[in-house]
Amino acid sequence: MQRFKTIVRVISLIVAGLFFHYVLPQHDIVRVTSTEIIRTDFSPYNRIFYAQADSGASEQPTRDLRLINTQKRKTFLLGFIPRDSEGVMVYRNEDTGWIWPPYFKFDSSDLQAEAANLARGEEWAVVTHYGWRVRWASIYPNAVGVRTVEGPDVRIIPWFNIFFFIFMMAGLLFIRAMWRQFRERSVDPLLDAAGDQMDEVQAGVAERKGRISRWLGTWRDKNKNRPIK
Repeated sequence: MQRFKTIVRVISLIVAGLFFHYVLPQHDIVRVTSTEIIRTDFSPYNRIFYAQADSGASEQPTRDLRLINTQKRKTFLLGFIPRDSEGVMVYRNEDTGWIWPPYFKFDSSDLQAEAANLARGEEWAVVTHYGWRVRWASIYPNAVGVRTVEGPDVRIIPWFNIFFFIFMMAGLLFIRAMWRQFRERSVDPLLDAAGDQMDEVQAGVAERKGRISRWLGTWRDKNKNRPIK
């Protein structure tokens, strides 16, 4: 049983880690090389990784998809340690609107124009995005912002993620403290009362069994003392 609980906890932590890694903002240092628009037919496997249609447009099974092509500075440890090598990275550019994740992005056209302007020069930029790049499933991270930086060696501190996890831990500790107080004041007394009632019931059952045993014992004694004819 303990091993099963451990497995469930590990799986829960892995699922939560993947969930937060997908929805929380990430920052990549890139050079925008080009922008394009492609026609996309979604499949049941990758549809959930795409946002809704642009605000004001109707949702269709196929639609145009804005892409931002970049040359990305490679990193270690989820972007904290930069590397000397570079690689390509493609971002999609979709409105999130009012749905999940709550980035409230409505300016995909403006962002595409900014990226196209950056593609004309050799400036380095920081692309803020969420999501993953899965090549075999044609899944792209969604760019939610882009801004120029001085160079590829600039260090980006993910303040939002830091404060998010701080507040989340504080909230979990607060909920844990409230639960402990609720359990001490409400749940534990009920459990103690239920345990006392159970003890009383068990004691009553044991007493009845003792009476029956004693009554049966008297009959045995009578049968033993009865003379044999």
